[in-house]
Amino acid sequence: MDSPISNPSTERAPVRSGRGVNVARILRVTVWSIFYFLFYLVQQVSELVAPLVLILGIGWSLLPHIMGIATNAAGSDPQTRDMIARVAHSIPDHLEVGTHLLTPSALVFDGLALMAAAALCATLSTIAARTM
Repeated sequence: MDSPISNPSTERAPVRSGRGVNVARILRVTVWSIFYFLFYLVQQVSELVAPLVLILGIGWSLLPHIMGIATNAAGSDPQTRDMIARVAHSIPDHLEVGTHLLTPSALVFDGLALMAAAALCATLSTIAARTM
């Protein structure tokens, strides 16, 4: 009586002793490690910069409204109202830094986009870590 235990099938691959170097595995782990590093780096930078950019954009967009409220609260003193009006008119609606045009709405959008990038990179780094 032949049993599967006593008579091994010829279709099975031979068992490796583990002594040989598996170059394909080392290469795969190296590539995924590089991807993991890059995803994690982008995630950390995005998590650091996104709240700052978002708060800066929201604060810049609210500043003219706050100055308007301060003008109304100044009362009847014309000198104070004039000073607040000058400060309110000196707040720029955009800044040009080199070739970049910064606006409050663009900063808010960039902050939200950086948060999305951080979430995407967190997901991709988790996938890369599980693939290794």
